[in-house]
Amino acid sequence: MLSPDELRQRIDNYVQSINARDPEGIAALFTEDAVQADPASNPPNVGRAAITSFFEGSIAASESWTFTAKTIHTCAPNVAIDFEIALQSGGSTMVISGIEVFTTEDSGLFSSVYAYWDDADLSFS
Repeated sequence: MLSPDELRQRIDNYVQSINARDPEGIAALFTEDAVQADPASNPPNVGRAAITSFFEGSIAASESWTFTAKTIHTCAPNVAIDFEIALQSGGSTMVISGIEVFTTEDSGLFSSVYAYWDDADLSFS
């Protein structure tokens, strides 16, 4: 089992990959059969190819973004983060605040992540 410090490092890697807007790099942090749902109420993306496709679509829909893990909470193989992502497109900024909950394998790869947010967690400027 990974230590809390190792889990925090995995999240740091995730944040860096998200901010690099690198869909293959993001997907490489997950197991081959990982499950990802953003938000959790959406049908999940299953497998690295589906996760890559999700992030390719998200990147295509925005000009830039800044993703921040404001707080990281670890508990055995699980990690929850309070996150904020500010997406810029067409001169406007949309901010989503929410929580992501990860399950991590002993290998250090994520086997699942679910993002929890809804319309009340959106703001625009």
